[in-house]
Amino acid sequence: MNLIILQTEDFIGPGLARLTGRRLEHLRDVLRATPGKCCKVGLLNGRRGCGELLRCSAEAAELAVTLNSPPPAPPACKLVIALPRPQTLKKVLHAGITIGVKEFHFIHCFKVEKSYWSSPRLQPEALSDEILAALEQSGDTLTPAIAFHRSFKPFVEDALPAILAGTTALVAHPYTDNRCPGGLEGPVSLVLGPEGGFTDYEVDRLTAAGCRPVRLGARILRTEVALPVLLGRLGVF
Repeated sequence: MNLIILQTEDFIGPGLARLTGRRLEHLRDVLRATPGKCCKVGLLNGRRGCGELLRCSAEAAELAVTLNSPPPAPPACKLVIALPRPQTLKKVLHAGITIGVKEFHFIHCFKVEKSYWSSPRLQPEALSDEILAALEQSGDTLTPAIAFHRSFKPFVEDALPAILAGTTALVAHPYTDNRCPGGLEGPVSLVLGPEGGFTDYEVDRLTAAGCRPVRLGARILRTEVALPVLLGRLGVF
């Protein structure tokens, strides 16, 4: 936890926050904070700053909070990803959010198992936990928008063009001859398929919507590996 995320309900007075649970444990057991110590804090979807520990007990900690700096600027990048298996979804979200991506679209396609859509990891509470963990890790406060689309064709035809508008749109596909470009300037939309790639039909539909197929190399990478490699190569953060 590189940033303690505060929420409005934590404040018990102007500039005074009360923490319990795992954030209290982090202050006490990891930071070993004592009264007077300044800890890095940030208000969810707000500014960052210092939380001076005033008092700490087994039940709660109280901080005098000063928020005086903005969160890091997000990269101009949108992600469209074939819904991965639940455990991989957790890794993909963590990687994308820590990099700073603020718009995720998870979609269905032929190689996505229908059972993935019933995973409890798609529930708002589970997503919120993953978002907070990634924000704490990266020192960010701005929550991303996460959308799920269970029908491929309506998404590609009706929603995708608006998502791609004004961006360089790429679809990662291991069976194209086009190498992924490096160091792009300007907004980017990246479409990432399942580990075996999209079907030919799906690539055709994505291409018709405005995406250019690209590949990293000869090796097939897992989604959670391919994502940070692609974003690093594209230079979006």
